[in-house]
Amino acid sequence: MKNNEYMKVAIEEANINMKENFVNGGPFGAVIVKDGKIISRTHNTVLKSKDATAHAEVNAIREASKVLNTHDLSGCILYTSAEPCPMCLSAIIWANIKEVYYANTKEEANEIGFRDDIIYEYIKGNNKDLINLHKLEEETAKEAFDSFKNSLDKEIY
Repeated sequence: MKNNEYMKVAIEEANINMKENFVNGGPFGAVIVKDGKIISRTHNTVLKSKDATAHAEVNAIREASKVLNTHDLSGCILYTSAEPCPMCLSAIIWANIKEVYYANTKEEANEIGFRDDIIYEYIKGNNKDLINLHKLEEETAKEAFDSFKNSLDKEIY
């Protein structure tokens, strides 16, 4: 299959929600491919699952990780019906996916009510009133970090 054919599958996933009157979640679909084979194909299920993180891309990463039995999706390509939001971009980076193709832009998502722009502004250091983030000095919290740092069996991801 070619890139545009994989993208059509991602769009088909987005259309599942459209056909079901968006009871599952927003109009987003995603596909993960490895070595020319579709490993996972999913859509947004935020509303159905009552899970704010159940975006199509995150669902696709979760499914692909199960199928491949690893958290490291190096060598995989992600196709998504819309430019990934900041949360999904972070998940993509953590999963070591280095190549992403998208159809609709974040500006187009904003036009239909998905406000990723406020998160992008927060990340840039603007819009700091979006969330109150507080650091508490808790010495015992460092114990787990120290233990991990000194562990010979740790796996960095």
